[in-house]
Amino acid sequence: MSANCATWSPERVELLKRCFHAGLSCSEIAREIGVTRNAVIGKVNRLGLSRPNDGIANQLQQRRAARLAHPRAPRTWRPKSSRPNIFAQHEMLIAAFPEPQPRAEDVPIHNGCGCTLLELGQGQCRWPISNPGAEDFCFCGNEPVKGLPYCLGHARIAYRPAGRQRSSAAALTKSS
Repeated sequence: MSANCATWSPERVELLKRCFHAGLSCSEIAREIGVTRNAVIGKVNRLGLSRPNDGIANQLQQRRAARLAHPRAPRTWRPKSSRPNIFAQHEMLIAAFPEPQPRAEDVPIHNGCGCTLLELGQGQCRWPISNPGAEDFCFCGNEPVKGLPYCLGHARIAYRPAGRQRSSAAALTKSS
């Protein structure tokens, strides 16, 4: 029911009964009275009101006739996603970059100039080196990969493919 009138007054109940016997749907009654459809359904059930089966059948026939009088345009089939699947994306990448790219595991990690937070600029790798609060704490500072905050060496650690173990990433950081 609406927040401004939380009870069923006798006038509202009478209006509900008149609309119900006139054959209005619960949605139409709800709009007429100013309550929700569920409130109308609940009140109709509590009052024990029911429609004769032939009245429901007549309503269904009227609705079907209205649908037939105003047919909808047939729907054309469209795929759910216009985005190519992962295999097609992989093929597109191979076609776009035919020369062999270095594997991420083969890219060495060069800890750069060791920038402090205040020295760190937009075009520098933001990979932290050492532990925050330690005396030798700094950021890598190498040139980052376009669109990423890290250089190629640190991006291979940050963005591991699924299935790659954490222990191998930890071994890579120890070796650098």
